[in-house]
Amino acid sequence: MSLVIAYTGSRGAIIAGDLREIRFGGEDAAIATLEEELYSGKIGNDNHLRRRAEELGVTILVRDDKEKVRERDGILTGEVTESERGILRIRRIYVSAGHYAIADIEGSRFELKGRGDTSTFVVLGNELTKQIAYTAIQQYWKNGTLEDAVRVIVRAMEEASTRTASVSRRYLLLQTRNTLGLDVAIEEDRMVCQTV
Repeated sequence: MSLVIAYTGSRGAIIAGDLREIRFGGEDAAIATLEEELYSGKIGNDNHLRRRAEELGVTILVRDDKEKVRERDGILTGEVTESERGILRIRRIYVSAGHYAIADIEGSRFELKGRGDTSTFVVLGNELTKQIAYTAIQQYWKNGTLEDAVRVIVRAMEEASTRTASVSRRYLLLQTRNTLGLDVAIEEDRMVCQTV
């Protein structure tokens, strides 16, 4: 898991996602310990992550090039993934100006978890990254413009990257002014899942 933040308003939508992916190898109990420490904020930087993984006998592969946000025909999408015992779980968000939807995907199962047609921020990630992002949103958001929302998202992404090794320092930020509904993109993804 990592961090994806979206904002949708009447004049446009924004999405940002970090680029970090961490893969673990070793004994399940040691991996679980390392993940718990990482996602609770006990491991704040990359050096600490490498040291702690070595202490626990866990091998890690850290990549900072996984694109978690995209633009598809004017619709912005972002996702966070979680893998446990070979089972991949995806939480995906879809946003356009004034609209958002969230779906959970696991194998051939595609479940729409919620949607809205309102101005709002939506955050995907682990509990720590979500808390950091929502705190930044509460602190810096003053019901401003789309540009103000960009600044809030940038602050949240930067704060998260300094407090946990689960988020990369670099991130992608995309915008759209498209007001299209999300149903076409959602149905395309639902069909892809059913063919898996």
